[in-house]
Amino acid sequence: MNRIACTCLAVLAALALPGCNRSTPEATPAAAAPPAATTPPPAATRAYTDQDISDAWIYLMGRLLVLRQQKADLDGGMKWNELVHRKPGAVEWPNPNLDVAYSEAWVALDENSCTLVTVPEIKGRYYTVQFLNGWGETLANIDARTQPQRPSGEFAVCLEGATVALPADTVRVDVPARFLRVLARVELGDNWKDAVALQKKFALRSTGTPTPPTLPAIPAFDQQHLPGVEAFENAVAVLDSERDLNPGMEGVAAKVRAIATGIQDPAERARVDQVVRTKAHADLAKASATIGHGTVRNGWVRPSVAGSYGDDWLGRTLINLGGIWANQLDSVVYFKGNLDSTNTQLNGAHSYTMTFPKEALPASFADYFWSVIAVDPVFARVLPNPKNRFLLNRESWLTYNPDGSLTLYFAPDKPTDAPDPNWLPTPKGQDYRLTFRFYGPKGGVSDGSYYPPPLIKTN
Repeated sequence: MNRIACTCLAVLAALALPGCNRSTPEATPAAAAPPAATTPPPAATRAYTDQDISDAWIYLMGRLLVLRQQKADLDGGMKWNELVHRKPGAVEWPNPNLDVAYSEAWVALDENSCTLVTVPEIKGRYYTVQFLNGWGETLANIDARTQPQRPSGEFAVCLEGATVALPADTVRVDVPARFLRVLARVELGDNWKDAVALQKKFALRSTGTPTPPTLPAIPAFDQQHLPGVEAFENAVAVLDSERDLNPGMEGVAAKVRAIATGIQDPAERARVDQVVRTKAHADLAKASATIGHGTVRNGWVRPSVAGSYGDDWLGRTLINLGGIWANQLDSVVYFKGNLDSTNTQLNGAHSYTMTFPKEALPASFADYFWSVIAVDPVFARVLPNPKNRFLLNRESWLTYNPDGSLTLYFAPDKPTDAPDPNWLPTPKGQDYRLTFRFYGPKGGVSDGSYYPPPLIKTN
């Protein structure tokens, strides 16, 4: 089924954070008092290493990426505490799912107001309302999985400890953050009209008048032009603008603050910029071979974290870079595939097949739906093609093999032996990667033992 081109899950990564080894200076006699605290010490006495600079930059980028999207949304006309229903595919952030209709909002809460959320009754179709904080951490979902006793009706999302009188029969959901990103998803399935009608029944409104935040200034950047030392210019305000809720982040956050002070010295600023551009950028790229602390099998990478990250700040940053607003792994599992069965990069100069045996068809691993999509390796944008076919899924009218197995084809031109619905066009002569999604993961996808079949090059 034709879908509007969007973006897809990017690669994640994993690096170990060195300990925070600050030295304590000896007391200095008054006659030899050090410079004022606002004057940074010389580079030789810095309490951070090149590796610390790389780690701090990658950590900080996790927040900068959310702020970048937030500013783009608000500059694009979104208003606080107002839900916007998007047409299928018509969203402007990395990793939207082409199988769902999205509604989105930015929500402010305080001690005296909650956000009321209306969720329509939906049966036999995936849906969720996801709430994330300013670091891309999922704080809550409202759906049949999290609210099995009453998955629809009126809900109140409130700041923990808020004292608010709520309407009768309202289910209260407490969150530990004042400012939230909201994403409602409704599965499109084979009847987009019904899905969009359900989408428009989702609603939200604030019970009071909470004050939206003043967003800190950030540098301009994109995936091909990531910031250097300028990422640290307003880093203290950036960190102060949204508390990182995860334990274990204090050490790397302290490094960010120390570097933000250090770069006030021109020589140190030049040093930090060089380290960021030569080491931090390279560390980020190198880590992308696996998704966070992910694992690889059959040429596919499965992430170890998504949606909620614990102390894996690197995995969080890389998901925010290429797959912002990822949900938790018990809701959806993503696999990244950019290698064929010989560990060679996928390229549109070749044709590939992927065969699922009868006893392990993709539908058997998802309570809701599955899909596979091809994207470019830099911006994770869905690749245009003359057929305007951007994914394969259960609504693709797939043809199964005589023995009940399923073969999918990825090629610039339709292979002669390929049923047309089973073919996903790929760009001639260009590198690309695939993303495989399982919504409502179960069985081997849920427990981590299953990986999609390898991609076999046929020419």
